[in-house]
Amino acid sequence: MIEAFHHGTPAQVWQELVQQAARHAGHPLDETHESHLVFVLLRFQRDAQLLSHTHGLDWLAALELVGTARTDSLRDVGDRCLLVAGLFPQLAERRRVSVGYYIDIGRSAYQGVADASRRAYAALYEQLAASYRELVLTLSAMRQLDRPAVLH
Repeated sequence: MIEAFHHGTPAQVWQELVQQAARHAGHPLDETHESHLVFVLLRFQRDAQLLSHTHGLDWLAALELVGTARTDSLRDVGDRCLLVAGLFPQLAERRRVSVGYYIDIGRSAYQGVADASRRAYAALYEQLAASYRELVLTLSAMRQLDRPAVLH
């Protein structure tokens, strides 16, 4: 169950949810991964268009760009795919693709950011690409936090 966290900034609320979900998933996150998830959730919490994107086409369009426009677009694709795969897997069903489709696109997008970035930023996105499934599992666990345990 979700513990009481009704007070605090949006960042504090998201951080508490991410920490609880990571514990629930059995995969505690290090500070870097936890912070990344919190910032992604903060960035997209009011994005009314999140679920309307065609992520594969967005990824292909991002690959056509250069410089910071490319890295920013790839980061956005990776972030959106992370949220869809972890929080909205039913969207994949409706679109007749697997959650793995979003994971593959998202990981590729993050790897593209790593490949096109400078040292520190590249290292971060290399780590995020490698642990993409773990991040998705944490978000998936977040969906389960408010569901009561089934009594046997």
